[in-house]
Amino acid sequence: MATQKRTTTYDWLLIAIFFSLVTIGWLMVYASTYDETDPYAFLSISTDIGRQTAWLVVAMFAFMACMVIEWNFWNTFAYPIYGISLLLLILVLFLGTEIKGARSWFALGPGSFQPSEIAKLGTCLAMASFLSFNKYDIKDRRVLLTAIAIFLAPFLLIMLQPDLGSGLVFFSFLILLYRKGLPGVWYAIGFLLIAIFILSFILGPASVMVLTLLLTFGILMYSFQSDLRGIGIIVGVCVATYLAKLGSFEAGLWLIPTIANAAIVYIHFRQKNFKIISGIGALAGLSIGLSFITKWAFDSFLRPHQQDRINAWLRPDLCDPRGSLYNILQSKMAIGSGGLDGKGFLKGEMTKLNYVPEQATDFIFSTIGEEQGFIGALSVIVLFTILMIRCIVIAERARLEFFRNYAYGVAGIMFIHFFVNIGMTIGLMPVIGIPLPFISKGGSSLVAFTILVAIMIKMDASKNRN
Repeated sequence: MATQKRTTTYDWLLIAIFFSLVTIGWLMVYASTYDETDPYAFLSISTDIGRQTAWLVVAMFAFMACMVIEWNFWNTFAYPIYGISLLLLILVLFLGTEIKGARSWFALGPGSFQPSEIAKLGTCLAMASFLSFNKYDIKDRRVLLTAIAIFLAPFLLIMLQPDLGSGLVFFSFLILLYRKGLPGVWYAIGFLLIAIFILSFILGPASVMVLTLLLTFGILMYSFQSDLRGIGIIVGVCVATYLAKLGSFEAGLWLIPTIANAAIVYIHFRQKNFKIISGIGALAGLSIGLSFITKWAFDSFLRPHQQDRINAWLRPDLCDPRGSLYNILQSKMAIGSGGLDGKGFLKGEMTKLNYVPEQATDFIFSTIGEEQGFIGALSVIVLFTILMIRCIVIAERARLEFFRNYAYGVAGIMFIHFFVNIGMTIGLMPVIGIPLPFISKGGSSLVAFTILVAIMIKMDASKNRN
């Protein structure tokens, strides 16, 4: 009896995008570290570009190894890999090298190794394996709490280093949990609280309280199902309170929506709409409390350099252009100076003269913007967008739940890195030290992202197995 031949079909578009980004990354690191007196520095392991070249070779060997290893190896050893990554995160706290105030690296001769990058791979595999085993039980409280604990464990260990940027990436797995069926209302509440946090800095807690009261009033009015007599009472109370002003405009400003809310809450209470009252009331109280706690914590607990980072993001008018605002201003100037088609490879003046700090790592996108211009920067954005779309396509066509979960995990990690890194180079996000995948200088990051993508390519190629 003839046996059916197994076929292997690779996603060549994804492979092409991967190699394109890796090539662009190496060229941009070379440009950002270029020394006219030593154009062949990439051949020396003692230079930044030399070490990046060595790591690139390692990454290519890792890619080929992942193409050879069967996909079920990663499912079988998902938890051991996760456990090893946690062990490395613990060891680095005691044996690691402190760089820029964070004990996040192991010294390896002329280079270094960052275990938090490997932890992303281990956590992604562990989440995929756990959720594939409990694929129909995500709304079960124990399953949900266990899944959250899987990515919170590395987050907490990384925060002990401390490394906020690397730690926040692990919340990207909330995207996977949403795909698994976690109710969207929790995400809506989360985004609302983030908005409250941001507005607390931009407008101040008092203004946030007024806006929250007005929003609460609107929601309660929308859910109002009685006749129009209650609305007339509310409008009358609001107008009377405003005209009286109660001694000052400031007092009336927050007292008007407070009295209006009290009136409509009373009507809801009479109608026994207790769920509406308790739910909206708890959310409003949480929002107002968070706004004041945010201001208090900012003044009482954050160190000056941490305050400067938040101010540079949300209140740049309070920052010194030659101090905490310097990085962002120089990055914006470098990107803007590139114009439409850029100054050309190795011809960026701001890149050559090192005007942009950390331009080979956190601010590598400014080098792309200056030398390759709007067209080059947009091309990189398009490549990352297609890469993430391919991750989702692979996830949705996967036959096995482990494949699907893993691909969504990779997509989430890529999105957070991409969005935050590019966002912080143009001032839309705080500067928290997140590399741009495949582009930023960093060997452990390059190898980890290569393995993440290579495993997904191999898994997808195995989708036709019998």
